[in-house]
Amino acid sequence: MTVVDTDRIDMADTSDERTLDEMFEWLEPTPEGYKVEIVEGAVYMSPQRDTHWEITFDILEQLRTTYERRQLKTDVRIDLPGHLNGFASDVVALSPDAVKGEDGRWRYQDIEFVAEVISKATAANDYGIKKAVYATAGVPVYLIVDPYTGTWHLHTLPKEDEYRSVLSLDFGTPVDLTSTVVGLTLATDAFPRD
Repeated sequence: MTVVDTDRIDMADTSDERTLDEMFEWLEPTPEGYKVEIVEGAVYMSPQRDTHWEITFDILEQLRTTYERRQLKTDVRIDLPGHLNGFASDVVALSPDAVKGEDGRWRYQDIEFVAEVISKATAANDYGIKKAVYATAGVPVYLIVDPYTGTWHLHTLPKEDEYRSVLSLDFGTPVDLTSTVVGLTLATDAFPRD
């Protein structure tokens, strides 16, 4: 005689059908001082550091010369293409005509600029998976700021899952975005290092 535990089989069969909404609900409440993202179905929690926030705030202040306050977001969940990608990017600039989707969240199709400030624990995501997802989503400008190396990396011209143009320079060298949809130059000389 064979005994089959159908409850266990049913659970195993449905485990891959989870949604981003369910996953974020499981994580509530998030511990104070932590940022939560889901990248390809994996949950990442990283503590917010002073250096990280200073760079983020500096970028936001500079973007305010071009973007209205409602167009700028930080640590706000935006769902992106691919398997279970709910990012809370450090800085997002949305197009002037950006609208929220039916789910009440901002749409990735309206993103003009993303900046990620590197954290040691999640650096591989920013340089790898997230970069590929942003390119796949057609985000025109992706900036990685690395306070550990004192460098920034500008990615433009997305095609499929990669950026065709990459420029990497040291803090102190301005990020020239005048030929992009952003249309300004970001100063980096005040970016602190870790």
